[in-house]
Amino acid sequence: MLEHYNYIKALHLIFVVTWFAGLFYIPRLFIYHIEASEKPSPEKEILSKQLKLMTKRLWNIITWPSAILSTIFAIWLLILQPIWLQEPWMLVKLGFVFLLFFYHLKNHQIYNQLQRDEVKYTSRFMRLWNEGATLILFAVVFLVVLKSAFNWIFGVIGIIVLGILLMLGIRLYRRIQEKNPNA
Repeated sequence: MLEHYNYIKALHLIFVVTWFAGLFYIPRLFIYHIEASEKPSPEKEILSKQLKLMTKRLWNIITWPSAILSTIFAIWLLILQPIWLQEPWMLVKLGFVFLLFFYHLKNHQIYNQLQRDEVKYTSRFMRLWNEGATLILFAVVFLVVLKSAFNWIFGVIGIIVLGILLMLGIRLYRRIQEKNPNA
C-alpha cells in the first residue's frame, strides 16, 4: 500500500486546492449577496436569485465534496504513515485543520442564512472574514514545508503580521473606494 502513498498524497493536495478555492470564493459571493439585499426592487430580487444559485452550486458541487475528499485522503495518508502523528508540527497542523473545519462550518451557517434571505452580517465583516481561509492556508503550508516545531512559531507570528497587513490593506482599499467609488 505504501507504493500508492504519492498518488493518495497528490489526490489529497488536489482536493485541498479545490476546497480552498471554494472557501476563497464563497465569502466573496456572500458579500455580493449582502450588498444586493440593499438594492431596490426588482434589482434586489434578480441579483439575490442569481447569487443564491451561484452560491449553491459552488458550495454543494465544489466546496463540500472537496472538503470531504481531502479529509478522506488525509486520513488514508495518516493510516499509511501513522508516525506523522508523533511529530509536533503535525499536531499543530491538525489544530489549524480543526480551525479550517470551524471556518468551513461557519460559512455553511452563513450560506444557509443567505439562502433564506437572512442577512446577519455586513459586507465589511465579510471582507474581513474572507481572509480567514488565507491565514489558515499560510499556517498549514509553512508547517508542512518547514516541519519544525520551532520554525512554526515564527510562522504563526508571520501569520499574525500577515493578518494585520491584510486588515490594513482592506482599510486602505475602503478609503480609496470612498474617495472614488468607480475605482
